[in-house]
Amino acid sequence: MKRKRLRYAKWGYIFCAPFVLGFLIFSLYPIIFTGVIGFTDFKGMGAVDFNFLEDPFQNFKTVLSNPSFKKAFSNTIHIWLFNFVPQIGLALLLTAWFTDKRYHIKGEGLFKVLFYMPNIITAATIAILFNALLGYPMGPVNDIFMRLGISKEPINFLVDKSVARGTVEFIQFWMWYGYTMIILISGVMGINPELFESAEVDGANRIQTFFYITIPNLKTILLFTLVTSLIGGLQMFDIPKLFLMGGPDNATLTTSVFIYNQAFSGSYMYNRAAAASMIMFVIICAASAVLFFLMRDKDEVLLNKQMRRQEREYRKALKEGRKS
Repeated sequence: MKRKRLRYAKWGYIFCAPFVLGFLIFSLYPIIFTGVIGFTDFKGMGAVDFNFLEDPFQNFKTVLSNPSFKKAFSNTIHIWLFNFVPQIGLALLLTAWFTDKRYHIKGEGLFKVLFYMPNIITAATIAILFNALLGYPMGPVNDIFMRLGISKEPINFLVDKSVARGTVEFIQFWMWYGYTMIILISGVMGINPELFESAEVDGANRIQTFFYITIPNLKTILLFTLVTSLIGGLQMFDIPKLFLMGGPDNATLTTSVFIYNQAFSGSYMYNRAAAASMIMFVIICAASAVLFFLMRDKDEVLLNKQMRRQEREYRKALKEGRKS
């Protein structure tokens, strides 16, 4: 029997080998190498030699004192907050709409597909689309404004910092609210239907059912959504880079675009790019840990403490019984 098990296990190892090799070569090694060069003077395209700095944290100090990094970090937080808050709000409303059987929505599947569709469109396509919509001097938005008499002359929307940042926020919101909605709907489908039936029998209306049954039972899914959105938001790269290259006046510059510019846009400061990456890694880990702590199930934590205390008391009683 043991030989047969070993033979079967062999095939499992063989099928896992391509992933393990790919992970070691293309993920683990770059992560370790990035962590190492953050403490060195490694820079320049094609360079292979580097030396560790006398002050190992010099690159980190340089990045943290860099005005562009500070601007990029504040932009990243601003863009994430102003796209995530309406995103989660709309996703919750759509979830309540789709999962409430009392609405009897016709064409529910079609609506879900349409809402989710922006998420499957490539970032490059969306960047080109919005560049064309807000084009200057001729673009659909300018054309509509001039036809309606809102403006007499074409407006260069993408020169205004607030409009540019707001457009990036809207694009991020538009791309991801459908994905968030699908995740939340999946969470609601995992809730015991008897809870909703009991609430309906007890006379609870739709709003009461949503806030007192749906939301509390979605706490774990909401935590997952919040953490993954935070990680994705702090790593935001494609739309800010492809849409306006971080402009105008660094209004849409994010930390990921800053890291890319440090490493590949002429300066080739791989050491500083690595240091900035590690700084963002620490920030993401710390923020995620805070979210996990704030949204933990307090009742479960209290129950675990009580169980551990009872277990300690039981072991203590056993020891005392053996001694006596």
